[in-house]
Amino acid sequence: MGYHETIGHEAEKMLEYVETDTTDSAATSLEVAASAYTDPAYFEREKSEIFMKMPLLAALSAEIPQPGDYKAMELLGKPILITRKSDGGVSAMLNVCTHRGMILRPEGHGNARRFSCPYHAWTFGNDGKLIGVAEPKKFGPVCKEERNLTQLPAAEAGGIVWVCLTPGMNFDIRKHLGGMLDDLEVYGLDKWHYCGTRRIYGPNWKIAYDGYLEGYHFAAAHPTTIHPRSFSNIMHFTAFGPHMRVGYPQVKIREALGAIPREQWGAHENQGYDFVRTIFPNVSIFFAPELTQVAQLIPGDTPGTNITNLIFIRKAPPRDAEDAAAIEGMMDWLRDVVNDEDYGVGLQVQKGLESGALKTVIFGRNERGNHYFHNYVDYLLRADPNEEPPQL
Repeated sequence: MGYHETIGHEAEKMLEYVETDTTDSAATSLEVAASAYTDPAYFEREKSEIFMKMPLLAALSAEIPQPGDYKAMELLGKPILITRKSDGGVSAMLNVCTHRGMILRPEGHGNARRFSCPYHAWTFGNDGKLIGVAEPKKFGPVCKEERNLTQLPAAEAGGIVWVCLTPGMNFDIRKHLGGMLDDLEVYGLDKWHYCGTRRIYGPNWKIAYDGYLEGYHFAAAHPTTIHPRSFSNIMHFTAFGPHMRVGYPQVKIREALGAIPREQWGAHENQGYDFVRTIFPNVSIFFAPELTQVAQLIPGDTPGTNITNLIFIRKAPPRDAEDAAAIEGMMDWLRDVVNDEDYGVGLQVQKGLESGALKTVIFGRNERGNHYFHNYVDYLLRADPNEEPPQL
């Protein structure tokens, strides 16, 4: 079955759910310990066993499209530098001068063929190699090969630069993404335009991630923003390893699909149905006609916090000043929806769980994606080589 044929089948299932007032469902409900969102020891295991070992989104290709482009950021407290080399490939390294530990570049984007440390002016190429020591005769001998920037495993696939935060831990990004890579490659994100980023602060990373996996909350939490567009509590789930494509039928799905030949349904995403794509452990992507939002959830310093970068891209750059202003307004609006509605609720959930009122939280049969997500987290933390991964 081809990609668009598969998407058409999923659109057909969403229409069926609407017409029968049902949804994709698990066999039973699932209880998860409340401490999974609050316990410091559990949180540290998540960071060490999941976030430090798995490929993480570090940048979109659209953020560093030209040779010499770079992005400096923090990821789980680690300063990292992602660069586009002269040959078009990418490098990722710790953004730390190997002389005395100074941060080389402040957070942000730029273009540079080399990086000079603002403390003592040691200079590095954008591939991380040490190419110059200030006043070398006075400093004394240095083995430059031993003082290159610390490299991080990196790969570019699906219009995204992926990085592992553990030096030397290589990964196969195509194997990791599996079928989700088909989704990304269909869109050709590496050719898109980077519009900007907004940052918000929220609760435990799993509370934030939970919200992307179900539309059960649409009517109550998004009565004037999302719910007028999408049915509440009707979802379709597809898994690719730990990643998911979650389908949400629009309230106009009958009319929209009725105007399109059945064999073309899969080529008309956003016309009657939408998807949220989650890439484990911390990415959510929503392709919208106006603007695409990529949410990057980064666990904070404590179990009850996360930093979320909302990265926005679209197929074409602004046409003119008016269009650029409209994009800025749309980015602000989308940030406010996530911050005020989703994270506003999530922070209250965090407070409730930290009170000790509950021993467990319960996910209903309708919250099938949340079942799968939490089962996968537990599976990875058990790290039993003889255990098969969860199945949706």
